[in-house]
Formats: sequence, C-alpha cells, structure tokens
Amino acid sequence: MDLIKYIIDHSTEFVSNGGMLVGFFLVFIECFIPVLPLSVFVALNVNAFGFLGGFLISWSATCLGSYLCYLFFLFIEGKLTEKFLKRKTIKKIKNSIDKFEKIKFTELVLIITLPFTPSCLVNILAGLTKVAKEKFLIALLIGKSFTIVFWGYIGKSLIESLTDLKSLIYIFVTLLLAYIISKIVSKKMHID
Repeated sequence: MDLIKYIIDHSTEFVSNGGMLVGFFLVFIECFIPVLPLSVFVALNVNAFGFLGGFLISWSATCLGSYLCYLFFLFIEGKLTEKFLKRKTIKKIKNSIDKFEKIKFTELVLIITLPFTPSCLVNILAGLTKVAKEKFLIALLIGKSFTIVFWGYIGKSLIESLTDLKSLIYIFVTLLLAYIISKIVSKKMHID
C-alpha cells in the first residue's frame, strides 16, 4: 500500500513539475497508443491541477488527439491501404466495418462516452469508414467530456470501479446524460 501511495505521489509531482504541457501530452499521445492508460493520466492531471484544470487539460488533449488520429485515417483510407494491403484483405476489412459506417450520432456519442472503449480503435474506424467530420467532432466533444469527468471522478482501478455501487450508478447516469445531450444536439443540428 505504501508503494502505491509512493508511486501516485511521485507521478503527480512529476506531472505538476512538468506543467500543463506534460499533462496535455500524456493524454494526447494516448489517442495514438491504445495501451497507455487514459484513466491514470486523467487522474494524475486532476490530482496535479485540480478537478477543473485537470478536466480542461485532459478533455482538450483527448479531443485534439482523437480528432487528429481520425483525420489521419480518413486521409489514408483510400491511398495507403491499397498500396500495402491485398485487395482480398481490403475487401474483408471493408465488409467488417460497414456497420460502423452507418452509425447514428447518438450511438457514436455513447461509444465514445463509455470509459472502457478503446478510443484509438473508434478513431481509426471513424476515419476508415468516412464518418462525417462535423459528426465525429461534435460526438467527440460531447462524449469525451463525460469520459474525462468519469475518470477524474473515479480515479481508481477498473475492478474497484465495477464493484462499487456508487461508481456503477455514476456510470449509468453519465451514459444517460450523454445520450440525452446527443439526442438534443442531433435534433437541433440535424445530424444522424
């Protein structure tokens, strides 16, 4: 237990001493390297810069990183994939992601909101299936805000989060709010 406290204290101190750019960079780079723990980086930002500061740093970094990742795969979708993959492989990939191409705005927001969804995979699929830029960006801005609030609030391990009744209720309320907001935005902006 002392070792865990030591690691948390020193990691928070590292982020604090490095400033907001270090906190921003950690969350930003997670969008491209899915094995990195977004939950830990958000928790460190919240510990280092307070809830509001940690939220703003983490939210802006994950939205920017996710959108750039999406744009990259949107750009290379037809150009590089054909050079490096066989037509048979491309056809299999296209068939397996056709369903994602028809995703509704509210479904996209919910997928992005889920704290345990691999965001890098969502970014890649959205780019490869050519989800509309505006639709993806607005879904990111809404969905990621709830994800960051969740990780900032929870700040503990996956197992603890799933066994704590208060955390489960919080997850449900967060998903419900994200769904309601995405429905409202979808109707007002005529996005589907």
